Amino acid sequence: MLVVTMLARIIFCSAVLLATLAVILLALFSPLPKRKPSPPPWLDLSLYIQQPQSPNIIDATSSNNNNDHVAQSSQSDGGGAFIFHRMLTEGPENTSRLVGKAQGFIIPVEHFANSGFNIIYLTFHTPQYSGSLSVEAKHVSPKDNEELTVMGGTGSFAFARGLAVFAQSIHGDATYHVKLQLRFPNNQSRTTTIPG
Repeated sequence: MLVVTMLARIIFCSAVLLATLAVILLALFSPLPKRKPSPPPWLDLSLYIQQPQSPNIIDATSSNNNNDHVAQSSQSDGGGAFIFHRMLTEGPENTSRLVGKAQGFIIPVEHFANSGFNIIYLTFHTPQYSGSLSVEAKHVSPKDNEELTVMGGTGSFAFARGLAVFAQSIHGDATYHVKLQLRFPNNQSRTTTIPG
C-alpha cells in the first residue's frame, strides 16, 4: 500500500513538473505575434491659402453679391468683420494642385475675441482626404506668424485636435502658408501627408 501511494505521488509530481516545463518552453520558444508598426502620433500637413483666380473683390455693403470670395466691412470706430473664401493648394504657385478651400468669418475686435464666429474652416477634397477642420481664431493679430487651435473636424479629420500655424507666404502667389499638426483620438493618425 505504501508503494502504491508513493508511486501515485511520484506520477503526480512528474506530471506537474512536465506541465510546468512545457509552459516555460512554449513561452521561450514560441514566435512573437506580428505587430503593425504604431503610427506616428501626429499628422503634419503643409498647405497654402491663395486668392481665388477671380479678380473681383466685393465690399459687404455693396449690392453685388455674385462673388463671395472676400467681403470686408468696417465702421468708423474701427470695428468690422472679415469674411473670406480662399483656395487651399499644395504649393505656393497658383498652378499648384487644389486640395480644398479655406473659409471664415472673423471679427477682429477685442470684445468679440471669444465669439463663436471667429472660426476658419479648412475643407479638403482630395483622394487622400475628404472632410473639414475647424480652426479657432480667437486671438488674431497682424503678426507674421499666428498659432491657432484646431478644434475638431469631420470626415477624414473626425475628432482631430492640434495646432495650425498661419504664416505670411513669401513664395509664389500664396497669401498664407499653413502648417497643421493634428492628433487623433487613441493616437490613431492618418498615414498620408500632403507635402509642402
